Amino acid sequence: MSYNKVKASQTIIGTKQAVKAMHAGQVTELFVALDADSWVTDPAILLAKEIGIPITLVESKKELGKACGIHVGAAVIAITAM
Repeated sequence: MSYNKVKASQTIIGTKQAVKAMHAGQVTELFVALDADSWVTDPAILLAKEIGIPITLVESKKELGKACGIHVGAAVIAITAM
């Protein structure tokens, strides 16, 4: 599963912060939880598709948050260049 890649990378957590980072050219990949509401994830997904950033879909917000070291779910995680 892709959660290991998240654990080993620098991340930005959340849709708003991910969108800001994509506009700044800092994002190399976007992770989106399938169980998240589309109104939360759509802004990041649309921008990532528009500018050509790869999107990886994962099953669970809870597991995505856990992979980032937080105790709550995460709908969107952006991987940044190290």
